[in-house]
Amino acid sequence: MESEQFTPHVDLPDSASTVAAYDGDHRHLSADTGRRKCGRCDRPLSVCLCSSIPAEPIPTRTQVVILHHPHEQRHKLATVPVLSKCLQNCQTLVGRRLRRGDSPLLDYLHDAAVENPSQSLRAAFLFPGTNTLRSMEINQWKSSFHDEGFSNYILIAFDGTWKHAKEMVQASLPFLSKFCTQVCLAYDPRVDGGTIFNSDLILRKEPFSGCMSTMEVIARCLRVLEPSGVEIESRLVEVLRAMVGFQASFLKPMKPRSKLLKKGNNKSGGDERTVFSG
Repeated sequence: MESEQFTPHVDLPDSASTVAAYDGDHRHLSADTGRRKCGRCDRPLSVCLCSSIPAEPIPTRTQVVILHHPHEQRHKLATVPVLSKCLQNCQTLVGRRLRRGDSPLLDYLHDAAVENPSQSLRAAFLFPGTNTLRSMEINQWKSSFHDEGFSNYILIAFDGTWKHAKEMVQASLPFLSKFCTQVCLAYDPRVDGGTIFNSDLILRKEPFSGCMSTMEVIARCLRVLEPSGVEIESRLVEVLRAMVGFQASFLKPMKPRSKLLKKGNNKSGGDERTVFSG
């Protein structure tokens, strides 16, 4: 006997309300640095992304909830502030763990699961599996509902460094485990992650193969979950590619240090490598 399926939908705050007010030409001075900034994408004018960001936030059936580590608020390469301007149903919570009282949507799901554990809640949080914490591939998770169409899913992501993300997941499990399934995309911890030098979608060095920025992983997941997933993925990836392109343009090559070069020659038989500084 199949369990009753439960697909809640709670309206999230309008993402446009989080955008700072701006004058007619979309420019204002940053209070922190005095640099001219775009009032729409809130980035310095030299790296403005407005030409890539959708004119109107993209509507989705999937409701995205992101726990944004406090340290990421100060990081210039964080993708969440830009992602929240691209998606209509995207809620960002700042903190180190998820718990009751943080989000009406998550509270609703938690209480529904506690009241009726047999309900099939279409909520998932993104994180690679470990020996003690199993994860289901997102295509498999979607297929487990045994329906051919698309529905309203709730997708939760943790935004922070790899170390911080692990801590955030562990701290949130007592709450999330009541109503969420852990899902992931394909990954391989035995293979080193990429860098900005070998991918036009990577802003920061990834710990292992399959790790992605929050914007990219949400894009890949929406491809699976949304009726127009391919188009949504393409639009989000275009914005991310523009971000990486700006960052890559500021990287300057420099001569390898003699000690490193000598060490490299001893190990690789004289292969010469170019060292970059950001």
